Formats: sequence, structure tokens, C-alpha cells
Amino acid sequence: MARHEGILIAQNKKARHDYTIEDTFEAGIVLQGTEIKAIRARRVNLKDSFARVQNGEVFLHNMHISHYEQGNRYNHDPLRTRKLLLHKKEISKLIGVSKESGYALVPLKLYIKNGFAKLLLGVGKGKKKYDKREDLKRKTAKREIEKAFRERQKM
Repeated sequence: MARHEGILIAQNKKARHDYTIEDTFEAGIVLQGTEIKAIRARRVNLKDSFARVQNGEVFLHNMHISHYEQGNRYNHDPLRTRKLLLHKKEISKLIGVSKESGYALVPLKLYIKNGFAKLLLGVGKGKKKYDKREDLKRKTAKREIEKAFRERQKM
């Protein structure tokens, strides 16, 4: 069973390019009224967002949720800090990992599961430039092998 079954709203594709993801956690998000409506309208950007552990709680920074058109004066601040809902054991794991140097808490996907907005949070270690180049070389080689295999099967 997939860990993130639900309606995919936003995905941070750059995260897997910049980090090697070692572990993932599913977290709920504390939202205001117009935020969930804007999320359902897919007006979200995870590009520059990150998470931090502060005072035994996990907070999400820089996730941009655009204003809801029908929200009038009750609209939210698009870049406000949002609290993530995790179990105590998961938070203690994240505290241990985030204290190590080189590790970051990166949001990977935002989706709606059973009517609630969920965030797939990854624990990643930053890649160096040469690691990124190696990954790119592997992907292109794999693509060329698959292409040659398909051409061979056509004969």
C-alpha cells in the first residue's frame, strides 16, 4: 500500500535532485479556513519551503499558498509559518536527525487524503555537484539502454 495515497496537489521535484532522501514522514498541517480552499484549487508552491524543529514541534516555512479568490478580508498570509502534526516518536527522530550536520527536512509532496491535507516530509542529505552529475549520467544511460531494447524488440 502506498504511503501517500490520495489526490496529489503539489510536488517538489527539485528536492530529489538536490537531496538524497533517506526517510519520509507523513504529516498533517494546521491550516486556516481559506488555506484549505486554496490548496484544493491547487494554488500551492513547495519550491523554496523547508521544515524546522522548534521547541519540540515541527514548523513548515516558506510554503506559498496563494490567496483564495472568494476569501475577501478573511484571507490568509501566503507565506506564514505553519505547524506540522506528527507523533511524538516521529518528532524525536526528526530532532536527532536535524542536529546532525548536512541533513535537512524537505517537503516532497502535498496531497489530500480522506479530506485532510497531508505533507510528505523527507529527511535529506544535501548532494554535491558531482553527485548530481552522476545521477544525470545514470539516468541518460538507462534511458538509452531502454530505447535500444525497445528498438530491438520491434524487429
